[in-house]
Amino acid sequence: MLDIKIPIGLMFSIFGAILLIYGFITRNDTVLYQKSLSHNMNLWMGALALVFGIVMLLLVKKRKA
Repeated sequence: MLDIKIPIGLMFSIFGAILLIYGFITRNDTVLYQKSLSHNMNLWMGALALVFGIVMLLLVKKRKA
């Protein structure tokens, strides 16, 4: 039986890592983050998505053990 947590965990981990890297690279661009009140939302949402993806993958590993 396919566990839905595996593809969801992989998807969020990959997208989170991409956003985290992009947010880290563009952290000094003040014009880009002017609409979000000078908060680097790519960095924060990337970190959140990466953590969520890792938690989903850890839940799969925990269930198999």
